Amino acid sequence: MDSDTKKCSTLTFLLYGIEMAATPTVLVLHGLNRISQNASIFSKRLNALRRECGNNVELVFIDAPIILQPVDIPGSTSQSSESSLNTDPTLTPRTWWKDNPDKTVAYGLKESIEAVRDVLKTRKFDGVLGFSQGAAFAAIISVLLEKPHLYPPFLIDGQPPHPPLKFCVSISGFRLRDPICDPLFEGKYSTPTLHVIGKNDVIIIEERSQLLVDVSTNGRVEEHDGGHFLPSKRQWLKFLCGYMMDPSAVLPSPSLVGSSVPNSGTATPLESGDYLQ
Repeated sequence: MDSDTKKCSTLTFLLYGIEMAATPTVLVLHGLNRISQNASIFSKRLNALRRECGNNVELVFIDAPIILQPVDIPGSTSQSSESSLNTDPTLTPRTWWKDNPDKTVAYGLKESIEAVRDVLKTRKFDGVLGFSQGAAFAAIISVLLEKPHLYPPFLIDGQPPHPPLKFCVSISGFRLRDPICDPLFEGKYSTPTLHVIGKNDVIIIEERSQLLVDVSTNGRVEEHDGGHFLPSKRQWLKFLCGYMMDPSAVLPSPSLVGSSVPNSGTATPLESGDYLQ
C-alpha cells in the first residue's frame, strides 16, 4: 500500500481529527411472552426499530437456552404448544429462567449466564438491549462484565469473556432477586443504562423498574404513557437508534418531542400479547 492509499484509508476513519466509530453492534435479549418468545419472534416484533436504525446499528438476536414446556405457558393448550415445539423451532417458546413462586430464585439463570458468556467470547459487542425479562438479564450481564470476579463461573481461564459494555438499554426492566445476582447489585453499577418505563405497565410496574434504576449510577430514565411495550412513535424509534449509536450524545427526550399530540400508547408489533415475569 503506497503512502497516498494509506492517507486515504486513515481519512476513512478520521474526520477533523476525531475517530469515527464503526457500526455499533448490540446484543438483543428477548422477553417472556404469554404465547411464545424467542430470538426469531422478537426480531420480527422489532421490525420498526430495525428499519429505523438501518445500517447504522447491528442488532444481534440470540435465543434463551431454556425451552418452555406446555405446562409452563398459562393459557396455552398442550396440543398447540407441543405442535410448535415439534414442527417449527422458530416458534419454540424460550426463557432465560423460571421463577420460584415467591420470585426469590431464578431456576436456569446459571445456564443462561453461561450461554451468553459463550456468545460474548466469540465477537465484540458495544451494548446490550433487553425487553422485560431480557432487560433484567441485560443489566445482570452489564454488571458481570464490570465485576466478573463476583461470579467466577462467568470467567474463562480466569478472565472475563468480554470488556465492559458501552451501554445497556432496559425496556420494562427490573432488578432480579436470586442468590446469584443479589451480590451483584449490593453495590451500584456504572454501565450507561437507558431505562424505558411505561407509566401504565401492569406487568412490570413502575416501582419494580425503579429498583433497577436505583442501582444504576449512570442511568437515564425515559417514561411513556403506555404499558408493557416499546412505543412505536417515530420519535421513540429515532431516539433509541441515536442512543445506541452514541449513548453519550445529547438527545432530546422522545416524550417531549411532539408533546402537543397526546401519547396514544400505541405499541409496536412487538407488544401484541401480555408478557409475564
